[in-house]
Amino acid sequence: MTMSPSSAVHRLKGISSKKIFEKVPNFRKRYPRGHFWSRGKNITSVGFFSIEVANEYVRNQDSHHETFWEIF
Repeated sequence: MTMSPSSAVHRLKGISSKKIFEKVPNFRKRYPRGHFWSRGKNITSVGFFSIEVANEYVRNQDSHHETFWEIF
């Protein structure tokens, strides 16, 4: 059976969201409608940009999230 990348991401987000809400019940207070993930998705092959750019993106996630949480 084959699966499109979009379907794979959809399933991954659905299953991981369910598991997160099961393991961390207080998340329901933060996400009362049960929407842990945003509707959008981005599927890009690393072949379209260098591995250095991908690594830099991953390394900068902490600073991105710190800035995001300062808003709240």
